[in-house]
Amino acid sequence: MKLTQLRDLASIADTGGLRRAARRLGLSQPALSRSIRELEDELGVKLFDRSIGGMALTEPGRTFAMRGRAVQRELERAREEVLQHVGIDTGEVSIGLSSAAHVALLPRAIVPFRKRFPRVKLHIIESLFPALDAGIRDGSIDFYVGPMATRALGSAIKVEALFDNFRVVIGRKGHPLAAARSLEDLTTAEWVMTSAIAGGDIDLRPLFEERGLPAPVVAVRTQTALSTITVAASSDLITILPQQWLGFARVTGLLAPIHLAEKLAAPEICIVSRATLPLTPAAQHLSDLFHRAAMNEAKALSPQG
Repeated sequence: MKLTQLRDLASIADTGGLRRAARRLGLSQPALSRSIRELEDELGVKLFDRSIGGMALTEPGRTFAMRGRAVQRELERAREEVLQHVGIDTGEVSIGLSSAAHVALLPRAIVPFRKRFPRVKLHIIESLFPALDAGIRDGSIDFYVGPMATRALGSAIKVEALFDNFRVVIGRKGHPLAAARSLEDLTTAEWVMTSAIAGGDIDLRPLFEERGLPAPVVAVRTQTALSTITVAASSDLITILPQQWLGFARVTGLLAPIHLAEKLAAPEICIVSRATLPLTPAAQHLSDLFHRAAMNEAKALSPQG
């Protein structure tokens, strides 16, 4: 089996046909067809269904293509790792960040990372971990920083706690409930909540139920934190967000915290990566910067901070 055959397989799978794949790779169609035939003969299975409309992966072909892409990614990471170790600034780092990590940690990490690796491309995905699990496992995402619903992810995944977190209730400046000092004072409020925040839409109801209060009225649900704060800033709906959004809320001049006596816990912020293979030097440097930023954030959140 040759690495070029993995390349050829991936190109045909991506383009759906020999002609387009050959054009992409700069090869002749007969050469590309021969490469795939030899691979199928070696494996003893048909990798593609061929038709007038093009070529589509068979079920065994999809399985093999997935593994082949993983091999290609690992080889590319290995090349980047070797070059970075000898001081050649190249490659890509891909990370997943929750909204809290974006607001609290990324500003402290991006400048020193760009200073150390100015030509390494940084790919940032805004999401929560469940959606990034597969990418962490197959190596297409180097690491994730954000809240975790569970740490029971198996030995292939490494989870490190960075700091405990808490949430705040936010409303527009001059909100009729700005003087509220407990959740009981907010039983008449309507809420805007987002599924993009861990512990957001899911945990609001239990906060009221455990205090014997009626269930809150969630009038608007959003997919992003930005949509949430936009709705809150332009209406009488209130929301609950990780405390890191307070700085952003104050900068806009449109939102303000509603100071409650209750301390509203949020899922702890963690950093998640593969346990089976090391990060490239560039990815490790960025991970170290996030660790350092998290230490500063933890100090700021402590009673003495």
